[in-house]
Amino acid sequence: MREGLRLPSVELPATTGGSIDLSTLEERALLVLYPWTGRPGTPNPPRWDDIPGAHGSTPELEGFRDSAERFENAGIAIFGLSRQDTAWQRELAERLSLSFPLLSDVDDKLWPALGAPTFETGGEIYLKRATLLVENGQVAAVFADIADPAGHATDLLQRLLG
Repeated sequence: MREGLRLPSVELPATTGGSIDLSTLEERALLVLYPWTGRPGTPNPPRWDDIPGAHGSTPELEGFRDSAERFENAGIAIFGLSRQDTAWQRELAERLSLSFPLLSDVDDKLWPALGAPTFETGGEIYLKRATLLVENGQVAAVFADIADPAGHATDLLQRLLG
């Protein structure tokens, strides 16, 4: 992932229905890459507790939910992205009352083209946590090595809006 990278034209299914091609967006947008979100009563993937950065997707997405209006007022749309299927993501979006779409890259159409870093456990590939600022279909900034997922949205508000 690098600044200046043009996003490929890829239609990804969205929790809001239909599909979205991020390369065609004319507005600024944040693409929040997250590894996996759990469900109450469902076990985490194997060794999840031992993997640095694996935990925190739900609090991170809640932070973006709580800050969505400020981003929107600044003309910045929010999209989440993981390798989970849309049905799994939709349950999460409804449970957390997310106002922005989650996009499923379960078919590996976008993240490999982005060069998004991953990790593996239990025979599955997961995206490492990162956020891309996209402007006119091009990566304008990359925010990686996110130490505090719950505070990430607030940190980005400060960085981007001052």
